[in-house]
Amino acid sequence: MIFLAVAVAGALGAVTRYALSGLVQRWTGNLPLGTFTVNVLGCFAIGLLAGWFGSRWSPDPMLRAAVIGGFLGAFTTFSAFGWETWEMLRRGDWLPAVAYVVASVLVGIAAVAVGATVASR
Repeated sequence: MIFLAVAVAGALGAVTRYALSGLVQRWTGNLPLGTFTVNVLGCFAIGLLAGWFGSRWSPDPMLRAAVIGGFLGAFTTFSAFGWETWEMLRRGDWLPAVAYVVASVLVGIAAVAVGATVASR
């Protein structure tokens, strides 16, 4: 049942991301501000909800999985990246956090370049 809840919430998150990103993109032109907006909103939402779930309210595990893993996971995986980095920083693991951020960005861009190069050959 939890998988179904995550799947349904994920579908809603994906549709919301597509609609919001497209709307913002139409307003802003060539810069990828639609993706930027979705990433920032997703990061804010996961910080707010995960913090709230951890300190003020303990929701049913299915609801938590649907909202955090399903909706926000499909809305933007960048929110998970932001949350994981924040958790490392809160623990005082500054060096691993910085390495995680730098490696994620650089290796991610390199992987896109390799994938695009492979596809074009």
